[in-house]
Amino acid sequence: MDYSKEDIISLLNAKGKDILSLICSAESKRDTTKITYSKNVFLPITDICRNECGYCTFKKTPDDENARILMNKEEIFDILYKADEYKCKEALFTFGERPEETEEVKIALEELGYQNMIEYLYFICDETLKKTGLLPHSNPGILKKKELELLKEVNASMGLMLETTSKRLMKTIVHNKSPGKDPKLRIKSIENAGKLKIPFTTGLLIGIGETIEERAESLLEIKRLNDKYGHIQEIIIQNFKPKPGIPMESWKEPSLIEMIKMVAVTKLLFPDIGVQVPPNLNKRNAQIFLLAGADDWGGVSPLTKDYVNPEAPWPELNDLKQMTEEMGFFLDERLPVYNKFISADYLSDKILNKIKSF
Repeated sequence: MDYSKEDIISLLNAKGKDILSLICSAESKRDTTKITYSKNVFLPITDICRNECGYCTFKKTPDDENARILMNKEEIFDILYKADEYKCKEALFTFGERPEETEEVKIALEELGYQNMIEYLYFICDETLKKTGLLPHSNPGILKKKELELLKEVNASMGLMLETTSKRLMKTIVHNKSPGKDPKLRIKSIENAGKLKIPFTTGLLIGIGETIEERAESLLEIKRLNDKYGHIQEIIIQNFKPKPGIPMESWKEPSLIEMIKMVAVTKLLFPDIGVQVPPNLNKRNAQIFLLAGADDWGGVSPLTKDYVNPEAPWPELNDLKQMTEEMGFFLDERLPVYNKFISADYLSDKILNKIKSF
């Protein structure tokens, strides 16, 4: 069924028994009782970023005593080798957007022999494939098409949260100091990934001031991109969480019902795509999202914390298994690239050969 913008708005505004009907409709789209997750290790190569989002605790400035200007190869591989011991399969590489625009990061890169972060990231991903049992999944912010093309060779999948298509929020505390959160730029990056056939994870950030109408528009934009290119493997529906010290610390987080409706509508629109709600941000409510159509827990690390949400530790894998089975499903580990994308159409020879070695 094709859903219009008006259809989606109506579903997101559902009340009473209509919410139960929505949940049942979403659940009917599930073709398996399997709930997947990826055992990963989280490597924040730098937390210097050109954006200053109103909800972020990840970004630091160079004069912050806890700033991570640049992780060197030795630091990175100390962690990756430990991840091998934990039998992790995903190396999640992330960093602030265009950090080399900051002098301190630029100097640190030049000292290592690199002109920019993309060159350095390529080297680290390539070494990861050669020296560990992990597959790289990179989330480095908006990229040019030629940068995406370069990184495709050494990444099993990549990701960029769309967050929202609302241009209005670029003028608010949410994104008024974040040039990289311009929806046009993010849409262009996701579209270029589609043109290059890169298995891609994206998603929305719920509760940052967007309207119901804007939520509908954001979902429809992801659908437009996937209908055209077919490269979206997973959609994350992430709830905003207020945290001490951020500009938006007094904002309310979205209600449980809002999140349930967003997850259910997402599953209706994308029945063949993984729908994820981060379990560490929803400890008390995570299970209910399984009934609304969520079918993936995302990356869960037995080794490193969630550096974007450091106050929210990952659930232990045994606890995650129990949570899943209690709802009548079973937990299944996956690779950072979904099975349907494991082919020469979407993956480089380097990645395919690595997967064949498992």
